[in-house]
Amino acid sequence: MVAGVPELAPETAQAWIARWDLQQQDHLPDREERFTALIDAVEAGAGRPDPLVLDLGCGPGSLSVRLLDRIPAATVLAIDADPLLLTLGRAGYAGRPGLRFADCDLRTPGWTATLGLDRPADVAVSTTALHWLPEPALRAMYAELAGVLRPAGLLLDGDHFTGGEHTGPVLAQLSEALTERADLRRFPLGHAETWSGWWAAVAADPALAELAARRQRLALDSDHHGSPSSWLATHVDALLAAGFSEVGTLWQAGDNRILCAVAGG
Repeated sequence: MVAGVPELAPETAQAWIARWDLQQQDHLPDREERFTALIDAVEAGAGRPDPLVLDLGCGPGSLSVRLLDRIPAATVLAIDADPLLLTLGRAGYAGRPGLRFADCDLRTPGWTATLGLDRPADVAVSTTALHWLPEPALRAMYAELAGVLRPAGLLLDGDHFTGGEHTGPVLAQLSEALTERADLRRFPLGHAETWSGWWAAVAADPALAELAARRQRLALDSDHHGSPSSWLATHVDALLAAGFSEVGTLWQAGDNRILCAVAGG
């Protein structure tokens, strides 16, 4: 519960989470396939049946609960700084075994010290979240993350990354064109609900209006499209600089991919 905000009913939270998932799936039609592939990688690479998993930028917990559905012995620490999405997750999944939400800003140095970890994490996961971090914060976050992963622990980041390993301007333009054409084929009448439309609807709900206002004061919606944090090369370079020993793509559909990095040690 957030101070000064009425407790949210589980059914209200679950309804908003379901609407969140519909909006996300509408704009990211490969979302469930990417979730499945990412959890496959956790299952195959965690090294134990009861892994400790950090979900970075977890939102309302969509990936976290899917991971626990598949690996019920896991412990998932779902991390975000968004007061509204955290409230939805905590209310919607209250009492879910193995799941804990942490109010933690990945942009803040020392964020790992606030998590209360009692052992190194086996895996860190994220989907469509880390590109929101400014590049300096992204690099610092990866460096700090490397310190709490076990040797050979994994980072699995599912996102849309601009550019490939050897992409020049012609290939970049063609990649963008293919993505746009695929979107038009899938959604010839446009999308049912936009990202901004979902947030406007949330802000209009009296039960969530104060949380929406707090979120706005935190400047969580800073402009990030086209920033270096959306470039594949930025992530690869930052991970290698942080001491990860291997970095590469495990799964890909256009510019939508799962980037995997293996912790050194």
